[in-house]
Amino acid sequence: MGRTMKTRLGCLSNKSDSYNDFTEFLHPAPDRAPRCLKLSKDEVVRWADSFDVLLSHKYGLAAFRAFLKTEFSDENIEFWMACEEYKKIKTPAKLVTKANKIYNEFIDVKSPREINIDFHTREMARLSVVEPNPCSLNEVQARVHSLMEKDSYPRFLRSKIYQDLLRTQYTHYQRNSV
Repeated sequence: MGRTMKTRLGCLSNKSDSYNDFTEFLHPAPDRAPRCLKLSKDEVVRWADSFDVLLSHKYGLAAFRAFLKTEFSDENIEFWMACEEYKKIKTPAKLVTKANKIYNEFIDVKSPREINIDFHTREMARLSVVEPNPCSLNEVQARVHSLMEKDSYPRFLRSKIYQDLLRTQYTHYQRNSV
């Protein structure tokens, strides 16, 4: 079995319990002391206002990542996050290293976590990492963002993960306001 197939199978085996791991973090068992989670019902409700609101919230991003893992498509959010980090790099040498790492991990057709983009976008990305700058991956990142926003985000809002968060935060809110 090739290295790529082993990598993909290894990734799959680690994804099966990602939702449980996330919900245990947010909702500890009643007999355990709650972890320090600063998440209000209003914040969870606001995640439905827009995809960018969800992504800008620490726990919203974590919940969305957990959801994507259950759908075996977390490479999209991982790519988006890698691009966010990439934009912060100041030195040209580090830009080259990080651009190549992102390309090899997510964009190349032989990459272990290949994102779903069209040939034109993939080719544009390949050319942009030859002499990278902080904006080199912006268009590819925008396409992946758009894909997640139109496809994954609506499913996330209907998902058990999000619905459980709404219910739990509502129950927690009612208990604490009495």
